[in-house]
Amino acid sequence: MRIRIFLIMISVFSATLLLAQNIHKNEKEMDRIETCKQNYTALFGGEALTGKGSDPEMMDILQKFIFGEIFKTGDLDIKTREMITCVTLVSMQTLPQLKAHVNAALNVGVTPVQVRELIYLCAPFIGFPKTLNGLSIANEVFKERGITLPLPSQGVVTEDVRAAKGAAIQMPLYGGEIKKALQGLPDGLGDEVARYLTEYCFGDIYTRTGLSLETKELLIYAILTTIEAESQLRSHTIGNIKLGNDKATLAAVVIQCLPYVGFPPAMKALKIIQDAKETVESKDNNKVRLSRIVVDPLMLDEYNAYLKEEIEASMQLELGVLTLYATAEKDHPNRITILEIYADEAAYQYHIQTPHFLKYKEGTLEMVKELELLDTTPLIEGLKIK
Repeated sequence: MRIRIFLIMISVFSATLLLAQNIHKNEKEMDRIETCKQNYTALFGGEALTGKGSDPEMMDILQKFIFGEIFKTGDLDIKTREMITCVTLVSMQTLPQLKAHVNAALNVGVTPVQVRELIYLCAPFIGFPKTLNGLSIANEVFKERGITLPLPSQGVVTEDVRAAKGAAIQMPLYGGEIKKALQGLPDGLGDEVARYLTEYCFGDIYTRTGLSLETKELLIYAILTTIEAESQLRSHTIGNIKLGNDKATLAAVVIQCLPYVGFPPAMKALKIIQDAKETVESKDNNKVRLSRIVVDPLMLDEYNAYLKEEIEASMQLELGVLTLYATAEKDHPNRITILEIYADEAAYQYHIQTPHFLKYKEGTLEMVKELELLDTTPLIEGLKIK
C-alpha cells in the first residue's frame, strides 16, 4: 500500500514538473513572439508573423529571431540597432533590405541627416561605388517621404585644416600605426596612404557632424564585422574602448549584425573582443602633469593671450587632451600653474607637435622666466573632473 502511494506521489510530482517546464517554455515562447510583434510594428508599421507570402516559414523564423531575440540582446536602444543594421546592409549591398530598414530607422526616430551620415561613414571601408548605391536607396526613401534634398551640409573642414583636424581625432585613438605598418613601400607610397587615411578618412569623414564620435566608432565596428576586417577590428576594439564603448557594448553590436552576416563573421569579431586586453579599459594610461611657470610681469597680458588661444584650440581640436586648467596665484599673478591631463603618452606627443602648441611655445619663449614640469600619479584612478 505504501509503495503504491509513493509511486502515485512520484507520478504526480513528475507530471507537475513537466507541466511547469512546459508553462515556462510557453511563457518564453510567448515573450519572444510578443517582443517580435512590438518591435516589428514600431519599425515597419505592419504586423509580424502573419503566415502569409510565398515563404511564411522562413519569415516566421527570421522575425522571431531578429525582432524577438536579437533586438533585446545587449544594452542598445532601437535607434542604434537600426543604424547598425543600415551600415551592415550597405556594406553587404543588400539594397532591397536596406530600403526597408532606412524607412524603419526613420520610423523609430533616426533623423534623415543621421541616415545620410551613417552611409557616408561607410565610404573609407567599402569604397565609393557601394556607398553611392546606399545613398541612392536612402535618397529614394527620402523623396518618397517628402524630405527635401539635398540635406543640410555636415562638413566642417576646409582644405587648410582637414589634415590637422583629422590627426586630432586619429592620433589619440590609433596613433601612427598605419604609417609604421606601411614603411618600406617604394617611392614613399606608404606615407601617401597614411596621409590619405588622416586627411580623407579622419579629416573629411570622421569630423562631420550629425553623429557623435562614439556612435561613429560603434557603426564602424559593425562595418568591419560585416567585411571581416580582422586586423582593423583589433585596432578599433581599442579605439572604441578608449572612447568609452566597453566590451559588452561592442559584443551587442556584433550580435546585432549576426542575423544579417551569419555566425562565422560574428564569431570572429566576438573572439577579437574577448581577447582584447582588459588594461585598455582602465584610465591607467592617462598622462597627468603639472606645469609651473613664472612669467615676466611686464609681459603677463601678452602671455595670457597666447595661453588662452593655445588652451582653447587644444580642447576644441584634440580628442586626447582631456584637461588643461590654468590658474594664477592671487598675490603673484605671474606665477601660473597648469593641470594637464592627456589620454595617454601618444596624445601628449601629438599635442606638442600641433601648430597651436608650437605657436604658443615659440611666441612665449622670451616671456617665460622659469618652467617646471612635474609628472604626477593620480591618487584616485579614473576620477573624472566634472
